[in-house]
Amino acid sequence: MSQHDVSIDKWVYGGEGLARIDGRVVLVPSVLPGETVRIDSGKDVHASLVEVLTPAAERVTPPCPLFTICGGCHYQHAPYEYQVARKVEILREQLQRVGKIKFEGAIDVISGPPLGYRNRAQFHVAEGKIGYLAARSHELVPVEGECPVSSPRLNQALTEMRSRLGDPRFPRFVQAVEIFTNETDVQINVIESEHAVARRFYEWCESKQAIDYQTSFGIFRVSSKSFFQVNRFLVEKLVEAALPKEGRGSALDLYAGVGLFALPMARRFRSVTAVETGSSAVHDLEFNASRAELPVKVEQVRVEDYLERLQGASGTAPEFVLADPPRAGLGKDVVGHLQRLAPPRLTIVSCDPATLARDLAGLTGYQIESLTMVDLFPQTYHLETIARLRRS
Repeated sequence: MSQHDVSIDKWVYGGEGLARIDGRVVLVPSVLPGETVRIDSGKDVHASLVEVLTPAAERVTPPCPLFTICGGCHYQHAPYEYQVARKVEILREQLQRVGKIKFEGAIDVISGPPLGYRNRAQFHVAEGKIGYLAARSHELVPVEGECPVSSPRLNQALTEMRSRLGDPRFPRFVQAVEIFTNETDVQINVIESEHAVARRFYEWCESKQAIDYQTSFGIFRVSSKSFFQVNRFLVEKLVEAALPKEGRGSALDLYAGVGLFALPMARRFRSVTAVETGSSAVHDLEFNASRAELPVKVEQVRVEDYLERLQGASGTAPEFVLADPPRAGLGKDVVGHLQRLAPPRLTIVSCDPATLARDLAGLTGYQIESLTMVDLFPQTYHLETIARLRRS
């Protein structure tokens, strides 16, 4: 490792700033574009920040004392409006670099409170401490107080879990837990453990097997192995931005989860089919649709296998398709089936701009009608994108 003084060119996707040493790219954490900084750099592209020599005018004091130590947040040293503006630039750059998509239109933004937003978080446990892992490391960073991005009830649950660590009833072989809350009830999930955890542990933690999550368009049961959106302030705004205001015919919800999109879709379209492969999510989805008295047809099958069965041009193509894929994106097979089926309207809700760019590049039969960056994860580099497409 050797020290270098470098200028930060820009933020890049991944939470770091880009600089160059004799033409070689290095990535530096906790910096702002335009700053001159001293770094430790070796052969790896990732460098360590030693000192900020010339701070940017925008630099602010991070709200968390663990920032730069804990690996959870990347942007606490920047004002929130600055974070959002840079994320829009990063989205546009990713589309251009990965997908060769030069989107000239304005990118809409949906944002909310920058702190206290998380309803779910994963914590690691070691040697009687609980916290997050350091960036690019397996070293535990204990959280002794509150986490600024977590909701009040999530922080309270973290405090309760911390107090249990010294109790003989806490299993010493548990290595990581996930805490999820609707701000009233709490659900504890053990996600890393050397042995199976007995039911009495969850009962001791007063953990709910399933949580009812209230939204403006319905209540969603979320069981311990099901997924739900993390930002408690933007659930409704995300859904409203992704769905058309009205629809007449049939609609498809791909990667449907517990029905966050499928249920409001069922109020707008004549028929809705929700496709989901996870057993827990499917059970929740069926329960949620039944409780809401909404006619959602649920298909427990891989999305690519379901789409392969549809005939497409014969008139069976749905009027509208919404896809909310995992970080890996739609992938080649799903993109191919959507090209063949050619629904008139297609919306992709993406949590990774690189895989979104790849998927959009493959959907050659579609034009981008609009893009919205939804900042579901303030203080981090993560961003959600709603891409609304119309058949060319």
